[in-house]
Amino acid sequence: MIVGIVKESFPNEARVAMVPALLPQLAKKGIEVVIESGAGDDAGFLDSEYTAKGAKVVPGRAEVFKAADLIAQVRSLGANPVAGAADLDLLRDGQTVVGVCEPLTEHEADKKTAAKGVTLFSMEMMPRITRAQSMDVLSSMATIAGYKAVLIAANALPKMFPMMMTAAGTVAPAKVFVVGAGVAGLQAIASAKKLGAIVHAYDVRPAVKEQVESLGGKFVELELETGAAEDAGGYAKELGEDFYRKQREMMKKVIAESDVVITTAAIPGKKAPILVTTEMVEGMHSGSVIVDLAAERGGNCELTKAGETVDFKGIKIIGPVNIPATVPHHASQMYAKNIATFLLHLIKEGKLTVDTEDEITAGTLITRGGKVVHPRVLEAMGATSEGSV
Repeated sequence: MIVGIVKESFPNEARVAMVPALLPQLAKKGIEVVIESGAGDDAGFLDSEYTAKGAKVVPGRAEVFKAADLIAQVRSLGANPVAGAADLDLLRDGQTVVGVCEPLTEHEADKKTAAKGVTLFSMEMMPRITRAQSMDVLSSMATIAGYKAVLIAANALPKMFPMMMTAAGTVAPAKVFVVGAGVAGLQAIASAKKLGAIVHAYDVRPAVKEQVESLGGKFVELELETGAAEDAGGYAKELGEDFYRKQREMMKKVIAESDVVITTAAIPGKKAPILVTTEMVEGMHSGSVIVDLAAERGGNCELTKAGETVDFKGIKIIGPVNIPATVPHHASQMYAKNIATFLLHLIKEGKLTVDTEDEITAGTLITRGGKVVHPRVLEAMGATSEGSV
């Protein structure tokens, strides 16, 4: 089995889908790797390092597609709709693609990939079960996002995070409010606490209170009847506008007292819920900072603009995009580990095994045999059964 790795073509995407250190592990299972020259340069992994670990480095993208049985990418077509379109002509019937591909929203990309006869696996559809933890791309990348969000906030805030007692007087610690205590939120809590801030956090799932407190944060209790706040896959579930309206009313006071607000609430395949309104932002003091990690899905703050910093009455609302690509070395290491573990799950004795009875395989399989086959994707497309294209 030959696995191909290409240089990412999405603007400013510095990650690479495989790192040299993992190649021997793959080779032991009969997996050869061919990689486009320069694919790892932006993340600090040179061609010579790949060669030393057994990969074959080739000069062109087309050569990788021609040689490989399976293409592993950070961003396949759905997550790279403009530049990724050029790869369609390079794909062939029977080939397999593994990567992040936004299957729940990028339906045209799903159909075009299926039409090429490609078997597509979506890394972000990985089920959140114990067996799949080491393959969970959303969690590994969210860890980076949560960490980096705190650094972005600290850099923008005209205050220091920790309390300091100096000859010039005592500096009060910054107050940080983290909205959402998933993987990104928990990492943000831990990072802000390590920098010395007073950290409060809130999540619609009361069960995460213990996790927040274990990291040194204070859980904000909002006495609301939330019902089932997460779905069977472990993701936060959409709860309805009436719930969010009540929640916003109760959050207003906490936000007004905060120097930094970090929002992390995102629902796969959905627009991010508005949790921080303009009215709430107006209640913050000048110099405060909001870092909205849901910016790419519309934002949790009403004033967020993806990829921009909005100055609203002296308050900065930062909408960072593709944060993992700003830490490409470690992001690539983590992503590549997710990919390698998934490949070892799929490839048995040097051959791709598509066992649709397996929860991990079935949960990530988007297209096969010229059709879109994933039930949730079909539902999102408005289909009721396997849809041929």
